[in-house]
Amino acid sequence: MVLVIATENKHKGEELASILRQEMEIDVRTLADFPGVKLPPETGSTYRENAVQKALAAARATGHWAMGDDSGMEVEALGGAPGLYSARFAGEGVTYADNRKKVLDLLGDRPDDQRTARFLCTIALASPEGKVEVVEGRCEGRITRRDVGEGGFGYDPIFFLPAYNKTFAELSPEEKNRISHRGSAVRAAIPLLKKTAS
Repeated sequence: MVLVIATENKHKGEELASILRQEMEIDVRTLADFPGVKLPPETGSTYRENAVQKALAAARATGHWAMGDDSGMEVEALGGAPGLYSARFAGEGVTYADNRKKVLDLLGDRPDDQRTARFLCTIALASPEGKVEVVEGRCEGRITRRDVGEGGFGYDPIFFLPAYNKTFAELSPEEKNRISHRGSAVRAAIPLLKKTAS
């Protein structure tokens, strides 16, 4: 079975492909394998709508099943922000560091019990004919006071997991994939993929 990862984010694509290949034998492709295929802008009002848009667009354009995901970090004290706008929280064309700095600045010196946060991931699987399946994953943690760790990407250096006493950025890729929101969403999608491939 060929599955196209419907993302233009290189880090996210690599992470999804890695988790998939650990879980099943599958021919994973990325949009780089299909020059000219572009995803629509994210116009949905939910993670689900954005994930479905991406998966359907990639499936129809490539003629293969596609996996679209939309994910975000939600900080309780910020009313659920950055949420849907996690990738561009500090504005358009910003760096990961800019987004992290904005979160840290907004939280200021709040105590740990007011720094709770979660990562959410919604994954949509779509066929070229328009069939869609949707699954979700989540991971609970809290926000640090500064960047900690060198690994990962995005908000990983400020997302702390009390059970591991580490941030996502301090975990190995294998450890992160085992416990992350994206890892749990992909594993929820595996039975659907196996059913489709059989």
